[in-house]
Amino acid sequence: MISEPLGRRYELPADVEEARMRAVEQLYLLDSEPEERFAQITRMARAVFQVPMAAVSLLDSERQWFKQTDGLDLDGSVPRAQTVCQATILRGYEHPENPALILEDTWDSEFCELPAICAPGGIRFYAGYPLYGPGGHPVGTFCVYDIEPRRLSSAQLESFVELAAWAQRELQSTDDLQRAATVQRQLLPRAMADLPGYQLCALCLPAFAVGGDFYDHYPVDGGAVFTVADVMGKGLGAAILTATVRSALRGASRAIDRTGDLDLGDAVTATHQQIADDLDRTSSFVTLFHFKLNSADGSTEYVDAGHGFAAIIRCSGAVESLSSDDLPLGVVPECVWQARECHLEPGDTLVVASDGLLDLVDGDGGGDEVRAMMDFVARHPEPADLCAQTRALVRHKPPLDDVTVVAVRRENQT
Repeated sequence: MISEPLGRRYELPADVEEARMRAVEQLYLLDSEPEERFAQITRMARAVFQVPMAAVSLLDSERQWFKQTDGLDLDGSVPRAQTVCQATILRGYEHPENPALILEDTWDSEFCELPAICAPGGIRFYAGYPLYGPGGHPVGTFCVYDIEPRRLSSAQLESFVELAAWAQRELQSTDDLQRAATVQRQLLPRAMADLPGYQLCALCLPAFAVGGDFYDHYPVDGGAVFTVADVMGKGLGAAILTATVRSALRGASRAIDRTGDLDLGDAVTATHQQIADDLDRTSSFVTLFHFKLNSADGSTEYVDAGHGFAAIIRCSGAVESLSSDDLPLGVVPECVWQARECHLEPGDTLVVASDGLLDLVDGDGGGDEVRAMMDFVARHPEPADLCAQTRALVRHKPPLDDVTVVAVRRENQT
């Protein structure tokens, strides 16, 4: 094992290590599954340098964890103190202008007693390049290894740096996406604490890191306003548009609520007027179900803009579908949406879901996905139970599309 003095030599100051670990954690990559985008890099490295091993790894406080290995027989991680990469991390701070660490023969280095080097068939050549995370901190390494000593030519060294830059771009992509996912989660509303006489549960589970679904709710005089929307597409592009739709719809709905002489159909129409150019330029459209609940008597005003799935589960167990012929936003430049009405009696539950739930409940491929989803929500009229069962479905069968559910139940009067 590496000697204690040598181990201490590569320790970072406590404040630097603390900041570096925050950068590692912000990547949300530790203990994640292997990904093809990193495997392409390690395969390319083995082919370019004709070496038996290549890896992309992260270093946390105690271990070197391998996001991707090619040719290495490892069980996920090794103790940090038993790695050469701890020196590569330090070099990233001390020599940022030339951070590559090249050991042409590890037996002639201070690392010669490391288990991975002194063991039969161990590593005799090491080339490592630090990878940087948020704040510019070295968080991991891109490495190639050989069981024979060797020297990189100037052309090979240039290729090594270019492959490291490729790995860096993939880490940066991960960082940007996870930041976007964090912001999108933060834009979801907090649990509504004050809606007497009603139970409420809502969830939004993106199929990928970020998604095109969202839900919203907020209190208004006499009740609350709710929205479930689905922007065409997936990923970061759709996520950007969801923020635009949410903001525009909130503003229009609140403005119209203050006037008192317009309805939710006018709010959706005004929202479309605000964002129509954006939807046209991005060739996108938005389906949504937008409703306002009067908590005193259960009367509900709603707009269904091509959304397609909303239903009331009556206290008797019957399921009443809510729908309309109105189009999604962004399909026709000049369009007007109409408000409709329904009523929640004590014991009734209003459920609105996105189409991502269809694939989860129609597991037998029977073809009538809407009927299958109706049956599913009818079996779970309690909002908390419905959300819990939906989460269980997602765990069992990872969705191909975003899954969003909002359920509001009027409690039985006592």
